[in-house]
Amino acid sequence: MSRIGKKIIEIPKSVSVTIQNNELTSVGPKGQLKVQIPESISYTLENGVLSFSRTSDDKKVRALHGLTRALTNSAITGVSEGFEKKLGIEGVGFRVELKGKRLLLTLGFSHPVLFIPPDGIEFAVFTPTSFSVKGINKQLVGEVSAIIRDLRPPEPYKGKGIRYEGEVIRRKAGKSSKK
Repeated sequence: MSRIGKKIIEIPKSVSVTIQNNELTSVGPKGQLKVQIPESISYTLENGVLSFSRTSDDKKVRALHGLTRALTNSAITGVSEGFEKKLGIEGVGFRVELKGKRLLLTLGFSHPVLFIPPDGIEFAVFTPTSFSVKGINKQLVGEVSAIIRDLRPPEPYKGKGIRYEGEVIRRKAGKSSKK
């Protein structure tokens, strides 16, 4: 049995979960998210505890078991606490600032980059070189963070660029002169 799929999900008091037509809807203080439950996965919801089990041992059903539980857990966590990804900028003259809800990035290009967030995403700027991406949808927060990081990924020689907080960049030695 799936190690992740067989774990139970304890639903916080601030979150209400309803399941209709194999669609789980979680509503909490931060918003509302929906998760599609496959036909081959059965569920039990009683006393604030949600658990999943599979109907057969086919390879596809086994894969969906853990996936369904993980997506449901992320939806419940998202509407109760939300998700945040912190990023930092390194480089001379590189900086970030908030213009309304938009992010203005100066990354050494001939022009500043204005990033408009999709619905459900918020930005917070702490210093001119550190900011965060917040939202209730874990997948969307990670995707937006990756898109921003791809604007100027960290390079291995000087380490300039946008990186996730705690990300370690392996540095390379530059050219050595002949003696």
